[in-house]
Amino acid sequence: MKQRRKRGWQACVWVSMCLAGVVHAQSVTLYGTLDTGVEYINHANAAGQSMVRVPSNTGEFPSNFGLQGNEPLGSGYKAIFKLESGINVGTGSSTQVGRLFGRQAWVGISTPYGDLTFGRQYSMIVWAIDSSDMIGPSLYSIASLDPYIATSRADNTVEWRGRFGDFTAGASWSFGRDGSPAGASNTPGQGNCAGNLPGDPAACRDWSAMLKYQSAYGGGAVVYEQQNGGPGAAINLFNGLAPLGFAASGDHDSRLIVAANTTLGSLRLAALWLNRHVDFAQPAQAGGVTTNQYVLEAGYQVTPYFNVDGLAQRIVNSQQDTRATMEALRGTYFLSKRTSAYAQFGWLQNSRNGAYSVSGGGLATPGKGMNQVGAMVGMRHTF
Repeated sequence: MKQRRKRGWQACVWVSMCLAGVVHAQSVTLYGTLDTGVEYINHANAAGQSMVRVPSNTGEFPSNFGLQGNEPLGSGYKAIFKLESGINVGTGSSTQVGRLFGRQAWVGISTPYGDLTFGRQYSMIVWAIDSSDMIGPSLYSIASLDPYIATSRADNTVEWRGRFGDFTAGASWSFGRDGSPAGASNTPGQGNCAGNLPGDPAACRDWSAMLKYQSAYGGGAVVYEQQNGGPGAAINLFNGLAPLGFAASGDHDSRLIVAANTTLGSLRLAALWLNRHVDFAQPAQAGGVTTNQYVLEAGYQVTPYFNVDGLAQRIVNSQQDTRATMEALRGTYFLSKRTSAYAQFGWLQNSRNGAYSVSGGGLATPGKGMNQVGAMVGMRHTF
């Protein structure tokens, strides 16, 4: 009896040690960003009226919180996951049309040859341009003229991304890019597109691929993404005109982006070219629609606590005869490692038929041909 009890006690100790080892080996981190402030925009509607608001989408960076973790599996392999939720700090509500983890939700495995992940994930656009687009998903940014750049993520995605020295390569494939509720979408004005249709596997498909080089002195990247149409989908050119129908799986919306950057001491310079082309399976619009967006960005670290950056950009849509030029300037003061205060300004000049908006906050579209000014002061804290 005593021998049996001794063996039972030894077994319990062994199991407890194993469980403790498993718990110790797994790493889980809670993280987040809270970013909000007050924005002023003139000519915020077709009547030319101004508005003051707390923007819901972003400030310097969209507010969010999440969990990420990994568990070593041995021989350089790890199980990895991430769950990330968007927050509207002004109201406490979830963004991404109310999804609990609308920004990211994926699980996968990290290997010596790259990470293979499954779920709702960013497309390769984010990873390709993050070193060149120093303004990022700010309120006055590249995304003012093409909001998809700040929301380039897709549902039902298989993704691989690997880094090899100074080079990074990656690709993603979505079987159904947007399973939002009817009347809502991942990207404003584009409708949902859930896909996964029997007999039509191309409907709502999304795929992307990128190649990137980045060193301490600079680098560049090229990335391509293509979305297919499907039931419920639409195409928004974000120029004030009504979205176009995009309901056939043979409809294609593609973006080709080429980016480059360099660092000269405390000065960073970058240039990006964004070419977007929409093809329709049915002759809804002969020749489709093409936009070209040209961006120059610069940033300067004035002191260890104060940074200034800005951009100048122009977008041209010849088929719909809409054009716009935009400039932005931002100053950020770092109160601590995790907390900063900032002020940012944007100026936008529309062509006669253009109605682009200076603000990435949405719901502030001017009338045709109206210019627009936006300004925001805010605060950001990370944890």
